[in-house]
Amino acid sequence: MDEVEAAILFGALSNKDRLKVIRALVEAGPAGMNAGDIASKIGASPSRASFHLAALAEAGFVVRQRQSRSLNYRVDFDRVGGLVSFLMEDCCMGGCSQGGKPADNNRCSCKAT
Repeated sequence: MDEVEAAILFGALSNKDRLKVIRALVEAGPAGMNAGDIASKIGASPSRASFHLAALAEAGFVVRQRQSRSLNYRVDFDRVGGLVSFLMEDCCMGGCSQGGKPADNNRCSCKAT
């Protein structure tokens, strides 16, 4: 991931309702949620939730699948993890105990002194 792509992704997240959507989908796990349940969970009207879901899908944060008459959304964990890894890739100026890379759980295991 480069800085331009990261900036685009951060732009897609620069709204509190979109952050709520991502958090709700992370909580739901790989099964995801349907659009109506997402709207209820974040306290938005269905049309407003759809607006935010479309923006997040365009950025690649969420994947939508049609399931009979409704749309189901799930978070793209690789995409979210890629953004976190971009932020952490040079942690501790390359002196991280993980070889300058975040640990498997995307958290630096270094202790700042």
